[in-house]
Amino acid sequence: MRYRWDRISITDFGGVGDGKTLNTKAFRAAIYRIQHMRRRGGTLLYIPPGVYLTESFNLTSHMTLYLARGAVIRATQDTQTWPLIAPLPSYGRGRERPGGRYMSFIHGDGLRDVIITGENGTIDGQGDVWWNMWKQRTLLYTRPNLIELKNSKSIIINNVIFQNSPFWNIHPVYCSNVVIRYVTILAPADSPNTDGIDPDSSSNVCIEDSYISTGDDLVAVKSGWDEYGIAYGLPSSSITIRRITGSSPYAGIAIGSETSGGVQNILAENINLYNMGIGIHVKTNIGRGGFIRNITFSNVYMENVGKGIKIAGDVGDHADDNFNPNALPVVKDITLKSIWGLNIQQPGSIQGLKDSPFIGICLSNIHLHGVSGSKYTPWQCSAVSGAALQVSPWPCSELTSASQESVCSQFS
Repeated sequence: MRYRWDRISITDFGGVGDGKTLNTKAFRAAIYRIQHMRRRGGTLLYIPPGVYLTESFNLTSHMTLYLARGAVIRATQDTQTWPLIAPLPSYGRGRERPGGRYMSFIHGDGLRDVIITGENGTIDGQGDVWWNMWKQRTLLYTRPNLIELKNSKSIIINNVIFQNSPFWNIHPVYCSNVVIRYVTILAPADSPNTDGIDPDSSSNVCIEDSYISTGDDLVAVKSGWDEYGIAYGLPSSSITIRRITGSSPYAGIAIGSETSGGVQNILAENINLYNMGIGIHVKTNIGRGGFIRNITFSNVYMENVGKGIKIAGDVGDHADDNFNPNALPVVKDITLKSIWGLNIQQPGSIQGLKDSPFIGICLSNIHLHGVSGSKYTPWQCSAVSGAALQVSPWPCSELTSASQESVCSQFS
């Protein structure tokens, strides 16, 4: 982490942390100063204790946003003044609504050397007004993320609490060299689509040592949506996810379902999941195209989970009716090893596509124990090949063929 010799405070620009004063001008003025003064080594913007209400704002390169202990940057709930931006080219439209989308609360495009850190201060999206609009179907455009960094590299986010995002929490898209660690991400279990961290068409990403409890997937690796993601063609690759703990009614660690640009070389290890809908979820669909390959899940503990492992080719909606039904995803070389679960309602399902079976699936040393006093729901499999070693309850016959055991031989 780069040390910034040049330091300024939001109070130098008229910032008031009373929770009532609107600080948009102060944030924009401070960041304008950082951008145009161009101090050697960059500048640290210090947010002292207090609650700083503001509209959305853009970061700039070579800056550190530093939240002191007790500092809160809080989003205004005036949705009428929220800026609109163009849809992502790999999505072709807003993720929820056609057309543009609301800019993220804290935004950046084309940045280099950006740090968001502090002493566990809080970035609060006050998302309930947006959740209600979604539930009431009154949204005009796609809800804003809490933080989105686009086309950026050399990003560090750590020691910050993120809460009540309107939509996805942290969204690095078309980014590289990103480290997210020691963060806490919180949203109510019934808050819609409040994914924790969604690296999207990004590479060289490390997500570690964090606690996430939200209303959707804790971490979801994505790479574009249907024909738009195929055309953009930027994979997510070389991503490490480790030492994550959390809970959600949806998935713990997910791949997809938007994977049209491809997802490869992902390692998720030392994960602890509690009170989950699904523990591990690899998901794609007909029309997605792209690929999901060389994915490893290792040393995962899960407790009170609906379904332990799900790998599926029929998940997720489409951007529009122009997707190509012949664009079938390729799913191969997925390894799941050293996974233990208690109170698991169903151990798992692997449902490939008839015309594009999932191949090279390895299950090794997996023990998913059912809910006490109830009978196991068995594994469910179709259009899949691979191998299983030391798995209980014993999985489907498609994964137990002796001719396929070389898939798992390195773990025997």
